[in-house]
Amino acid sequence: MRFGVSVPPFGPFADPVALADLAVSAEAAGWDGFLVWDHMVYDPSFHPIGDVWVGLAAVAVRTRRLTIGTMVTPLARRRPWKVARETVSLDRLSGGRLVLGVGLGDPVQWDYGWFGEETDARVRAERLDEALAVVTGLWTGEPFRFDGRHYRLAEVTFKPTPVQRPRIPIWVGGWWPNRPPLRRAARWDGMAPAKWGAPLRPDEVAEAVAYVATHREATTPFDVVVSGSTDPGPGDADRMAAYVEAGATWWLEDANPWRFGADPEAQWTDRDTTAVERRVAAGPPRHA
Repeated sequence: MRFGVSVPPFGPFADPVALADLAVSAEAAGWDGFLVWDHMVYDPSFHPIGDVWVGLAAVAVRTRRLTIGTMVTPLARRRPWKVARETVSLDRLSGGRLVLGVGLGDPVQWDYGWFGEETDARVRAERLDEALAVVTGLWTGEPFRFDGRHYRLAEVTFKPTPVQRPRIPIWVGGWWPNRPPLRRAARWDGMAPAKWGAPLRPDEVAEAVAYVATHREATTPFDVVVSGSTDPGPGDADRMAAYVEAGATWWLEDANPWRFGADPEAQWTDRDTTAVERRVAAGPPRHA
């Protein structure tokens, strides 16, 4: 199992310099990954929010080993050809360390509705699937055209291509126990199921793994990403072993003040920031 941190670029971490500083701390503490949320607006309190792509560019320049990426980008509200360009640039800037995490996006009424974007879940799902086809088609560096319901491209060729082959890994997020995100994930390179208020239990992870296995045709490596909160201690090894046995390949540590009891709709305080920085600096859960 590999260990990463999941960071909202909110509050002080809306500043790309501060976000990169946190990533440097994570790398020094022994974490394997640094995944960043992607939001326009998260709640009515209007937290300061940084752009995920600019933030990840800063992280890429300041680190050498960490896997970096989005967790998750709501591809249905982005122009897929622009995302194709951005992700190739980031993969090259990082030396082939990028993961593209995608999903429908949440909270819908704020992150989509306030900007006149489509809020219907079925339409967003259609747009997500088409956008993935467009992004991966453009990544090939070969002539590509697309004629879908939501996106239409004349024949174009995008170069350069990503460092990683056959492509930048794509992880698909979704709310557990919804099945459509798992079926979508089966077509790509990993899944990141989540539920409100708590991490998936090991038995739920095992259920998700079994479900994806019945829908997955490819035999290439597939990541199973679980998010949650720990405080490094003697019980970590047994807890992580249960997730490994269930099929998890990544643990993403929540690096936000709400896990410490902060009000999600309140502005970040210096105390909140310190709590996040200390947890990241403490390193991954202790594991065998």
